[in-house]
Amino acid sequence: MDLLKVLSRGTKKTPKSADTLAPPSKPSNPQLYHDATRGVKRKRNEEALNVASKDDEQDIDFFAPPENKKPAAAATATQDIPKSSQGGPSPQLLDQDEIRQVLRSHRLKFTLLSKHENEKSKVKKPKRKAQVQQKGKEKKSLYPQPLVSFNELRSTYNISPRLVENLAKQGFRLPTEPQLATLPLLIDSSLALRQALPEGLEMPTDKPVNLLAVAPTGSGKTLSFLIPIVNAILRRRAGGAQSKGHTLEALVIAPTRELAHQIVTEGQRLSEGTRVKIVGFKKGMRITAEAGTAESAHGDSALDESDNESDSKSEDAANSNESEEEEEEESEADSANRPVTKADILVTTPMLLLNFLKKGTKSKRTLPTVRSIVLDEADVLLDPLFRDQTLGLVSSCIHEDLQFTCWSATMGSNIEAFLLETLSSPNSNSSTAPLVRLVVGLKDTAVPSVNHRLLFTGDNERGKLYTLRQLLHPSSSSSTIPDMRLPFLVFVQTIERATSLHDELKFEFPAEAGGSSRIATLHSSLSEYARSKIIARFRAGEIWVLITTDLLMRGIDLRGVNGVINYDIPLSAAAYVHRVGRTGRAGHEGGVAVTFYTKEDLPYLKNIANVISLSEKQAGKGSEEGIPKWLMDALPKVKKEDRKKLKERGVESRRGTKAQVTTKSAWERKRENNKRGAIAGSKKRKLEEPEAGNDNGQDSEWGGLDD
Repeated sequence: MDLLKVLSRGTKKTPKSADTLAPPSKPSNPQLYHDATRGVKRKRNEEALNVASKDDEQDIDFFAPPENKKPAAAATATQDIPKSSQGGPSPQLLDQDEIRQVLRSHRLKFTLLSKHENEKSKVKKPKRKAQVQQKGKEKKSLYPQPLVSFNELRSTYNISPRLVENLAKQGFRLPTEPQLATLPLLIDSSLALRQALPEGLEMPTDKPVNLLAVAPTGSGKTLSFLIPIVNAILRRRAGGAQSKGHTLEALVIAPTRELAHQIVTEGQRLSEGTRVKIVGFKKGMRITAEAGTAESAHGDSALDESDNESDSKSEDAANSNESEEEEEEESEADSANRPVTKADILVTTPMLLLNFLKKGTKSKRTLPTVRSIVLDEADVLLDPLFRDQTLGLVSSCIHEDLQFTCWSATMGSNIEAFLLETLSSPNSNSSTAPLVRLVVGLKDTAVPSVNHRLLFTGDNERGKLYTLRQLLHPSSSSSTIPDMRLPFLVFVQTIERATSLHDELKFEFPAEAGGSSRIATLHSSLSEYARSKIIARFRAGEIWVLITTDLLMRGIDLRGVNGVINYDIPLSAAAYVHRVGRTGRAGHEGGVAVTFYTKEDLPYLKNIANVISLSEKQAGKGSEEGIPKWLMDALPKVKKEDRKKLKERGVESRRGTKAQVTTKSAWERKRENNKRGAIAGSKKRKLEEPEAGNDNGQDSEWGGLDD
């Protein structure tokens, strides 16, 4: 027997942790980036050298009794106790060096987009024109206070204890990057910006901060804007500035109904027991609004409902508009008899609420009590296709202290410029409030926890279907096919292709495993009830493969998705980021994103490859794991006309009659078509034969005597 093994063996058995028995419901660290050495200044000072020398000189006694030290967890717990229970002074804030280190380690960058210069700083010596022009283009960087843990919400920012309990009940312990950066700024901007303003800047502290947040998908943006809104409502109620009844104070605008329902569900969990009422606006619903005095200049759009975003506007928009018009006609008759819905927070799609504000009056109604407007997926809502609808709702909110926050995983420079111009206009209620931009990581990139793959499937569409079947049956997969676990999403370009692919794959699983019930399709031509039922079944694990259009690519939180397959190439780089963002959410590892491409997709593949390259570089992966350099060099550059055509129409060969997904060749389809034509012609001749028999007097029944 080995004596060393006996001596090193413990006397007590270590119990198995719960993590080894079952996977945790939430990851231990939901943060995407946390490099502790990032932003630390490497300087050798005399104190560090003295401490190191003392440690070296000190002898180590292995048999000494353990020192009676307070554990680190207890020390941090005492620091996070609220000041009301401690009875002492309020906790100290981080200094400038600590703030910068935390922000850099989590790759957070704040930029002041609006101009707030001090009058004293304007009087300076004249400089050269080149220096003045270069300085005008530079934006001022800010370093506001970060949120290290959720315990600081109570101890430092004094939010409602009920909110802290609800967060703990849901298992939130460590804030994600958007929550770490934005919660102090939105809850108490004066406290968060106390040490963040550089020299020459003087911003008003009496007005709320307008925020533009660009953060990866699945990083907790919904909770980032819900916590400050609910806390502000509770604070005004406690101060007596607001009645205990329900007054509409916040308006959350989302591009799709599915995303709006999800925000309502998250808000109801967060506000449980606080008497804050969050409601999703529906057709026929009535809310409290005042009559306006001027005609609305916005909202005269051809679309009736922003159910889809600009990247999937053609097929989904047309079908969703027809169904919504029919529902609206049915609900208009009953809406006048319905009671007024009371709510503190209203979640809606843009055109749905705008129709209510304009219906039945010559002048658009206003919402004077709304203090906060949230644009979730702001790049879609401010896209030219839906911009008039969104601005129509913004113009109806006329409160003098209106706060404006925008959230998305992708944000173009044109959207930023338009937003800055709109908020800085004289007619805007938030013209004097500062506009701050937050960028988490690299802008317009996918989450680092997703593994990206590009698969060439041949010159035609049949190769895509063969490759997809190999992914569905891992036993038949080769080394070139990635290993994907069920369930996963399959994105296609049009509704016709989604239906056709579902018909082709619905018998892939055996009856013992559930058969055709394991595969479903989701698009805007389905009713709202059918769509919500499919999403509920997918979240419950009853559906393993969900075929969908770009309707489902934004904002929907599907925690169990192990992979995303781009059966048809995304319509833009932003669409790729949002599609693959359905997996790898909240820090979960192992998500796989596979993109099929054929010879017809090569002119549009460069943008997707660039996004994948930047995302893998951000995740710290080497060049061997990412896209090979020879492929990047061989891909042609995307022309501006091709990019515009792709975004508006998609790949032309996958539209209209060519949208069918099948493994049959053109000769087989032609033969089946001729066979169907022959059968139809035979039936037609058989129907015409009795009439011909009546004329000849043969093979006809006796019709009686003529007069």
